Amino acid sequence: MTDHARQLDAHYDAPAERGGPSLTARLRAAFREAGCDPGDLALDEVAGIDQLHLGGRRASRSLAALGDLAPGSRVLDVGCGTGGASRLLAAEFGAEVTGLDITAAFVEVAGWLSRATGLDDRTRFLCADAAHAPLADGAFDAVWCQHALMNMPDVAGVLAEWRRLLVPGGTLLLHEVVAGGDPSPLRLPVPWARRVETSYLRSRQALEALLAEGGFVPVAVQDVTESALAWRRKHSRREGDGTPPGPALPGPGLIFGEAFAEMGRNLRDNLAADRVRILEGVWRRP
Repeated sequence: MTDHARQLDAHYDAPAERGGPSLTARLRAAFREAGCDPGDLALDEVAGIDQLHLGGRRASRSLAALGDLAPGSRVLDVGCGTGGASRLLAAEFGAEVTGLDITAAFVEVAGWLSRATGLDDRTRFLCADAAHAPLADGAFDAVWCQHALMNMPDVAGVLAEWRRLLVPGGTLLLHEVVAGGDPSPLRLPVPWARRVETSYLRSRQALEALLAEGGFVPVAVQDVTESALAWRRKHSRREGDGTPPGPALPGPGLIFGEAFAEMGRNLRDNLAADRVRILEGVWRRP
């Protein structure tokens, strides 16, 4: 395991890093406590732990619509996390999805949740570095990535790999956190980093330049910061209300730990102060 992978494991699977139960074990126990069968789950029941990005399922649907994904499209979901976008693309858009993530705990959970929701025939997951994917040239019609590039130090290498994996004319669909206009330090922790050394934010201009150098041509690109901020404010208010009485469905706090509420507030404040912005777009490999 590389140092980069160890850092991400420590961030995204902190309890297991400290010798606690695995992420899968914690989530399965939480579903049982909520009165659910961990082996037979509905997509609505897992929504709280399978869309670990701003905007949740609505943002994934927006990106898929912008990219005009056709049924049967072969999609590579990079930084797939627990596999929520992969399952949404399979269930609602008829895609055949391969999810890739460097965090082994996420890949394990993604496979279990796809089996439990009956979508394992259209989704598969592997643990690998996005810059060195063990996949064949031209294996995909589209590459999908939501809120993952800010965890990747070598974006140029990643983009070269995506170009290799895409068919000619294939599309790249991004929903990404970028640096905003305020250069002051981020308020930390945030969902993707507890320390500044593990955050690799780039400005929109820098990211678009890297995409152009990597051979990707923009098709449709838009700033969706305001809708993302509204969504984050709504969820920050809900999280601030505390835990409702009785069993609740598992949420992201089980993944990020006790710091999750603070991460959400800090992300809200960073968005409001223009320290970060949210970009949604589609690019094409000529």
